[in-house]
Amino acid sequence: MTYTPRPYRRTTIPNAATLHGLRRFTSGYTPALRNQVTAAGGFGAWFNRQLADAYDDNVYVQTARWWPSINASPATVWQRHKDEVEELWRADANYQCWALVRRYGSQRQVREVMAEFWEHHLHVPATGEVGPFRSSYGKTVRTHALGRFDELLPAAITHPAMAVYLDNANSSKSAPNENLGRELLELHTVGRGEYGEDDVKNSARILTGYRVGLWSDWAFSYDPAKHWTGPVQVMGFAHANSDPDGRAALTAYLKYLAHHPATARRIALKLARRFVSDSPPDALVTRLAQVYLANGTAIRPVLKALVASSEFGASRGRKVRTPPEDVVATWRAVGARFTAPPRTSDDSSGANAILWQSQSIGLTPFGWQRPDGRPDTAADWGSTSRFLASLDVHFTMAGGWWPKVGTGYRSAVSWLPQRRIRFDELVDHVARSVHGAGSTALLLQVACEATGCRPSEVISSTHRIVRWEWARLLTVFLDSPTHMTR
Repeated sequence: MTYTPRPYRRTTIPNAATLHGLRRFTSGYTPALRNQVTAAGGFGAWFNRQLADAYDDNVYVQTARWWPSINASPATVWQRHKDEVEELWRADANYQCWALVRRYGSQRQVREVMAEFWEHHLHVPATGEVGPFRSSYGKTVRTHALGRFDELLPAAITHPAMAVYLDNANSSKSAPNENLGRELLELHTVGRGEYGEDDVKNSARILTGYRVGLWSDWAFSYDPAKHWTGPVQVMGFAHANSDPDGRAALTAYLKYLAHHPATARRIALKLARRFVSDSPPDALVTRLAQVYLANGTAIRPVLKALVASSEFGASRGRKVRTPPEDVVATWRAVGARFTAPPRTSDDSSGANAILWQSQSIGLTPFGWQRPDGRPDTAADWGSTSRFLASLDVHFTMAGGWWPKVGTGYRSAVSWLPQRRIRFDELVDHVARSVHGAGSTALLLQVACEATGCRPSEVISSTHRIVRWEWARLLTVFLDSPTHMTR
C-alpha cells in the first residue's frame, strides 16, 4: 500500500518558523494559539506582546481560587496544617497543580514558561520541607520572570522559602551556615571555578541575620543581633560590613553577583540550553551574555536576541519534553478542559489528577530534590521507561477515561472537519490540529496500521473509528516524536 499524505488545507497551520517559536515558548500548540498569533500580526508581534504582558491574566487569577492555600498567608497555611484541615505537603501539591493548570490555560504563555525556568534555576522543592512558604515563593519568582535578574535574585535569595530550604533561616554570626552562601555562588550565579572556600565563608557571613520560627509560628524576620559584622571579600566584591543591619551589604553583594560576567554566561548558557539545544553553540552563549550585561541584567532583550538568532531557527525538534511539559501539552492537544476541583483533596478531579499524571511519567513540577534544579537534556528524559509511561497517559487522555471528574473532553465526532472525509485527509487534519503541521507518509502509515483503515476509506460519524476506536487514532499523534519533543 502506498502512503501518500493528502493535505487538508481547510485547516490552516503556521509557517515552520512560527511553529518552532510557539513550541519552545508555550506549553504546546493549539489552533487557538495559531489564531492569536495571526491576530497579533505574526510571531514577532505576538512574542513582543507576550513580553509586554499585553494579554489578560484571568486564568492566573481565577484558578488560584480553586485551592484555598494558594492565596492564603503563610500563617494561615500553617494554621490549617495545625488544625488538620490541610497538611503542608498538600498545600505544596496544590501549588504544583496550579502551576500546571496555569501553563495549560494562561494567555501569558511566555511568562509562565519563564517562571518555570527561573523556579528551576533558583530551585526550592515543592515537597513540604519549606513550611508554608512555597506558594508565596513561586508567585514571587513569577513576578520577576520577565524583569531584571538583579531584582529577581535578591527577591529569591531573601525569601523565607529559600532561607528554610538552604538553612539560612537560623544562620547566625556565631554559627554561619554555608549552604545558601555556597549554592548562591555555585548554582544561582557565577558557577564553579570562580570562587574559593574563603569566598563561600564570607558569602555565608553576609547572608546572616534572617530568622524563621521553624515549626513554631514560621515568623520571618531580620535580626541585626544575629548578623556577622566585619570586612568581607568575595571574589572581586569587598565591603566593610560594619552595620549590624547587614541588608545593605547583602544588597550590594547580590547586585555584584547579578552583574558578574560569569553569572551572565551561566544564565546565557542555561537559556540557550532550554530554548535552543542540549549543547548550544558557544558563540550564541557569548552573544547572549553580552546582551545580558549590556542591558543591566534585563531578561527581555536576551530573549529577543535568542529568538532572533540563526541558532534558534536551526534548532527545530532538538528538545525533549520533560514529564510536566508532556502532560500539559497532551491536555492542550486533546482539547480537554478543567473545572474547579470539588474538594482540594479530590485527586480524581482533573485539576489535581494532572499532578499525579506528571508523577507517573517521572517528575512532578518542582519535585526535584537536589538544589541544582531539574535537568534539561534529552539524556535525562528520553529513557524507555519514561516513554512507556507517557504512552499510558496519552492513551487514557485520548480515550477520555481518566481523569473524569472536573474534566471535559472533546467528543470523537467533533474532530471531524466535515460530515464525510477520506481517512488520509482526516489524518492530515488531526496532525494540523495537534502538531501544527501536516501529516507525513510515516505518520499516515502508522495511523493506517493502528486503526486498520485504508488511506482512501471514507470516515463519517457512524464509522467504527469515530464511534468506538477514536483513542487508537489520536494516540498515534500523541505518541509521535513530534509531540514528545518541543
